[in-house]
Amino acid sequence: MSKIEPVIRIEDLKKSYFNDGVATPVLHGVSFDIMQGEFVAIMGPSGSGKSTMMQILGFLDVHTGGKYFFEGRDVSRFTDDQLATLRGEKVGFIFQSFNLLPKTSVLDNVKLPLLYSDVPLGERDAMAMEAIDIVGLRHRVNNLSNQLSGGERQRVAIARALVRKPSVIFADEPTGNLDSKNGQAVMDTLLELNLKKGHTIILVTHETDTADYAERIITLRDGLLVGDRRTNGDRHQLGSTELKK
Repeated sequence: MSKIEPVIRIEDLKKSYFNDGVATPVLHGVSFDIMQGEFVAIMGPSGSGKSTMMQILGFLDVHTGGKYFFEGRDVSRFTDDQLATLRGEKVGFIFQSFNLLPKTSVLDNVKLPLLYSDVPLGERDAMAMEAIDIVGLRHRVNNLSNQLSGGERQRVAIARALVRKPSVIFADEPTGNLDSKNGQAVMDTLLELNLKKGHTIILVTHETDTADYAERIITLRDGLLVGDRRTNGDRHQLGSTELKK
C-alpha cells in the first residue's frame, strides 16, 4: 500500500527578516504535517509567528531555513514564476478585511482569480456562479460588494477563494471584522466546506471560539510550536449553514 503524502509538510522551518544586515528571527524551527481534508487552526498571541507562517504556507513569503514540501514537492526548488502559479492554482485566501473591489459586482469579484489564468473566457462565469451558489449568494450576484453586509462580503471572499478549486484554503482572522452572528455564519460556511466538500482549511485566529471549528489546533509562541492537539466535541453540531449538495 502506497504511503499517503501530506498536502503540507514543514521540517524545522525558520524565518528571519533582515534590515541593514541585522537579522530578526520570527520562526525558530517549526515542524508539522497537514493532510488533505484537514481543518487546522493556527493560534498564538501577537508576535507568535502565526501570520508569518500562513504567508509562507500560502506562497506569499519564503522561508529562510528548514524545508517546506507542498503536495510532496520541495518549495525551495520552485522559481518565482512557479510559486506564482502555485499561489494562483493551488491555494485560496480569505482575509479579515475581505479585499473586495467596492464598486464591482459579486460576480466580477469572484472572477478576479481567473483574470490572469488560462481558463477560457467562456467558462469563467459558470465557474464563478458555481462558487457563488456554494456560499448561497446567487440572489446577490449582480449587487456591488459595497451594497452587501459584512457577512455577505466575507462569503463573497470565500466564493472567490473557491473559484479555482484550490487544494488548500487559507483563512486569516476571517471573523475579525464581523459581529458574532455574521462571524458564526462565516465559520459555519467554512465548516460545511470541510465536512461536506472535503476542502483542506488552514485558519489563523486568536479567538478560541473560532478555533473550535477546527479538528486540530496548532499553537505557536515566540516562533516555536508549543501545542498540537485534536479538538474535543462534535464539530458537526457547530455548523448550521446548509450548502448546495
